[in-house]
Amino acid sequence: MKHVIALDVGGTGMKAALVGADGELLHQARRPTGRERGPDAVVEGILGFAAELRAHGIRAHGEPASAVGVAVPGIVDEAEGVAAYAANLGWRDVPLRALLAERLGGVPVALGHDVRTGGLAEGRLGAGRGTDRFLFVPLGTGIAGAIGIDGKVEAGAHGFAGEIGHIVVRPGGAECPCGQRGCLERFASASAVSRAWAEASGDPDADAADCAKAVASGDERAVRVWQEAVDALADGLVTALTLLDPGTLIIGGGLAEAGETLFTPLREAVRRRVTFQKLPSLVPATLGDAAGCLGAGLLAWDLIKTTDPSVETTDSSEVTT
Repeated sequence: MKHVIALDVGGTGMKAALVGADGELLHQARRPTGRERGPDAVVEGILGFAAELRAHGIRAHGEPASAVGVAVPGIVDEAEGVAAYAANLGWRDVPLRALLAERLGGVPVALGHDVRTGGLAEGRLGAGRGTDRFLFVPLGTGIAGAIGIDGKVEAGAHGFAGEIGHIVVRPGGAECPCGQRGCLERFASASAVSRAWAEASGDPDADAADCAKAVASGDERAVRVWQEAVDALADGLVTALTLLDPGTLIIGGGLAEAGETLFTPLREAVRRRVTFQKLPSLVPATLGDAAGCLGAGLLAWDLIKTTDPSVETTDSSEVTT
């Protein structure tokens, strides 16, 4: 059975799957990333995991994987197949595509940025399915974005497209590690809300989920913290939709787990800010932490179709998630 390897590399763990041409998940597995052992060990762990998946495919399905799709964090040169930089993993300029191809006997490899790859899956299989223009914004430790256009995700001229977290929404505000002040992710990420609520509540262990619960219970301090984050996020989103005019805004990540505690005030805050712009649908992501792995599988199948147009796969709207 023809299949591909999909691998999503995170800061602490790796998720992987063998994916059939009809989108079926034939096999799933997880491994720790092992970043505490250093960057070289992380790379070796990725290569070894991929080799295990290839061997499983041969045993279970009678042939090796036809391609590999890999999603990694940090700065990614997708065209050259190089993982350029990832602070959490400690690596620089890792030629991951070439290393994987060598370890796996010359199999074609597609390398993608984790957020853009997750956005690809949300656009084709998840909350953005059926729209030709979307913006996927996960709210986690930081804030990133994926710009979806006609079934693909735009990387930009230098691989930095979609970095909505570094739109300045509060000029002169809190310093950001990127070197600017007042970046969106300093006010509206899950980590930013956690910091603000820990300070406001006097509980150093309080986090964004605790803040959301306090908002739901009517705590006035929590409501103030939450609304400040929502207002900053709305400012950033309106800037993005003014530039990109997406049909759908997809919000994911840890902060989106608050559900309507987030989405009801956020939709209203965005609505109040638009003037001439067309108001897009604003919806929660649907694939959760499976998005990166599913997107990696899509990258692999896209690579096969690019190199061998005779290959047929099921329409992305029918892929089993």
